[in-house]
Amino acid sequence: MSTYLLVHGAWHTGDELESLAEAIRLAGHVVHTPTLKGNRPGDVKGIGLAEAIESIIDFVTERELEDIVLVGHSYGGMIITAVADRLPHRIRRLVYWNAFVPNDGESVYDMLTPQHIALLRASAAERGDGSVMLPFQVWRETLINDVDLETAECAYKLLNPHPIKTLTDKISLKVNPADMAIGKSYVNGTEDISLPHQHPWHPRLSQKLGLFRLIQISGSHELCFSNPAQLARAIMDAGRD
Repeated sequence: MSTYLLVHGAWHTGDELESLAEAIRLAGHVVHTPTLKGNRPGDVKGIGLAEAIESIIDFVTERELEDIVLVGHSYGGMIITAVADRLPHRIRRLVYWNAFVPNDGESVYDMLTPQHIALLRASAAERGDGSVMLPFQVWRETLINDVDLETAECAYKLLNPHPIKTLTDKISLKVNPADMAIGKSYVNGTEDISLPHQHPWHPRLSQKLGLFRLIQISGSHELCFSNPAQLARAIMDAGRD
């Protein structure tokens, strides 16, 4: 039995990972799905990356979790990297699921295309409250392109505005991921075009892990909605000793 902690991506909460978590629990593991500060119902949207990271540090330390397989999806890669940097003795393996892999001093924006940044800036200007949202058509075509329209619409209704400072703030690390002694894995959805294939998740970002285990899986960026059982198997393969 292993202890998995699943860290969601932008626009999500831990609730959207519960179907994935339940599939992993059925295999006999303990699974936690916390919601990051900034994405909780009623959270102020002006919070930054450090506060979001601290919310998971607190979750781990308050529950005295140890020997964790720490999984991060998308923006969640920023969080798990910082947690491993701060609490390496509590982490058994890091699993990046189509996730950003930062080095010290990098932000999510530093790993996006100019087109993505323009889209997010336009959303922030329109909303005016420190948050950003994805237009449905972008969500449908690039993040969840492996489901029917009704499923995509239902999933989109679960999303919540995301604090933009968590994407523009630069991370502070003592050790870059490639130099961490912790085991690392990368789960790559082969139909994930949320980042274009000429500017890909893998190998552009995964190679920043140094030595790592690669798990390839068919599907989009949002496999937690489209095929949580298949994703659970991939994450357990990524998390095994």
